[in-house]
Amino acid sequence: MALTNAQIDQIRGTAHEVREDVLRMVHAAKCGHPGGPLGMADFMTTLFLAHMRLSKDNLHAPERDRFILGNGHTCAGYYALLAQKGLVARDELMRFRKMGSPLQGHPHRNAEIGIDFSTGSLGNSLSVAVGMALAARLNGWDTRVFSASSDGESQEGQIWEAATSAAHYGVGNLTVIVDFNNIQIDGVMREVMDVRDLREKYTAFGWHAVDVDGHDVVAVDQALCDARDVLDRPSAIIAHTTIGKGVSFMENQAGWHGVAPNDEQFENAMAELAAAKP
Repeated sequence: MALTNAQIDQIRGTAHEVREDVLRMVHAAKCGHPGGPLGMADFMTTLFLAHMRLSKDNLHAPERDRFILGNGHTCAGYYALLAQKGLVARDELMRFRKMGSPLQGHPHRNAEIGIDFSTGSLGNSLSVAVGMALAARLNGWDTRVFSASSDGESQEGQIWEAATSAAHYGVGNLTVIVDFNNIQIDGVMREVMDVRDLREKYTAFGWHAVDVDGHDVVAVDQALCDARDVLDRPSAIIAHTTIGKGVSFMENQAGWHGVAPNDEQFENAMAELAAAKP
């Protein structure tokens, strides 16, 4: 079912709040990765608000939907969305990366706040997602498994071993959303290690695969709806995004992959977001 105008406005407004929280968290921690989660905010918010069944009410239900963040360094946006869902206290966000906080620099599995997987080395995520999706099917659960990945993570061979397995076993309850921003820590992805056309790659591996504008809420929603209706194979949504989206001096800059803004940069970034508030 198509999103209503009110739902679209809500998603856009929440994505804007996620971007503000990401900047607050990384600035307060004085370390972290702002660029990725700023770019992922639109498609991640669409997923969390309109598609993924995760709430306080079903938190401990074994058949609820599952989420794995493969590019775990972008977790500030993930945590901000867990706060939007009421699973993380808002004041906890400001303890991001602090000693004793459950919100560390990579997600740590925590059933009490809805974190399903501890992200470690890039490349592991899709294998775990395939396993979760197969387990759900074996148990007869109406569970969908969602995995966020990236173009940089797609340079890892394990991603393609998992893609082969998922297609072979017809894991139709699995959807991966790939953040394709053409930037990684060492520079431009196509210069570091070009992964080329990921839609064609996933299609060749036997997946249902589509390209979307990762900042277009309506397009992302439609892609997720289409993926839900594909029952005989896994789905890949290649979300083309801009790293640092919403903050002009961070956009398309590899230097903002993993650097916290100083006080002046933080104030300028927040002012720019405030001026563009939906």
